[in-house]
Amino acid sequence: MENLFPIIAQNRKALQHFLAQKTKDELHKIPKGFNNNIWWNIAHIVVTEQKLVYGLSGLALNIPQELVEKYQKGTSPKGEPSDKELKTIAEMLTSLPQKTRLDYEAGKFNSFKNYMTSAKVELRTVEDAIAFNTFHEGLHLGTIMALAKAITV
Repeated sequence: MENLFPIIAQNRKALQHFLAQKTKDELHKIPKGFNNNIWWNIAHIVVTEQKLVYGLSGLALNIPQELVEKYQKGTSPKGEPSDKELKTIAEMLTSLPQKTRLDYEAGKFNSFKNYMTSAKVELRTVEDAIAFNTFHEGLHLGTIMALAKAITV
């Protein structure tokens, strides 16, 4: 378990790199053959961690509901986010995993609702959710890397 938090932090640094290096247009471009963009994948990662870890533990999410509705599983990019939303997600990208770690270490996750992921992995504990979230973020980092390559061709 201890190793997962540093892995998530490294993944989030990689995602921050994309936010820093890509223009707003590049973040929102959907290349041919894709159904989303770099920005949607990053925002989706932020939302998913909250839903898997906090939501399934019966705790309040640390993100606004409107972000959940825009970026949760089953959504797709719709328009461009405001500068305020871009800044909010960029800040949450690093701050929320730190909060999750502190909350985990403080023993705040006392219950958990079992959940079968779309990847057919059953989550039974908050530890399962954190581990699966790490896998999920890796999948989306791979997609982001493919998107970044596709928009520069």
